Amino acid sequence: MQELNLPTFKYKVKKQQGKPFIWDEIRKKYIQITPEEWVRQHFIHYLISEGYSKPLISVEAGLKYNQRQKRSDILVFDLAGQPFLLVECKAPQIALTQAVLEQAIFYNQVIKAPYIALSNGLQHLYCHLNPATQQIAWLEKLPPFSTE
Repeated sequence: MQELNLPTFKYKVKKQQGKPFIWDEIRKKYIQITPEEWVRQHFIHYLISEGYSKPLISVEAGLKYNQRQKRSDILVFDLAGQPFLLVECKAPQIALTQAVLEQAIFYNQVIKAPYIALSNGLQHLYCHLNPATQQIAWLEKLPPFSTE
């Protein structure tokens, strides 16, 4: 698999019917490896290495918007159980464009997390979304997770 601009981690891989699968620490099962899944698994481990709590991380949680069923890639909750960070993952060959940001904001209209992260494994963008004004403030790094 492609090397990413994220910390490496010790992962478990197996083959099933000739296809590679990776162990997902959050969902507690093997998931078929696609380029996007490779990024998602690396980003999950990056979050954990930065102090984010595993029990507060949700992967591919369903959400409904305008009668359409969608899934968020990664959603982190705060200690009060409220959405804190929405992460949209893309395959490394997918550029982080305005359309990718709009997709995350679209999902966040339902989720209402104050922070959004976009990653294709090579580039990572972070922002704070003001709920009152819907204004985006770009951040230089991942927002720290508060354990207080």
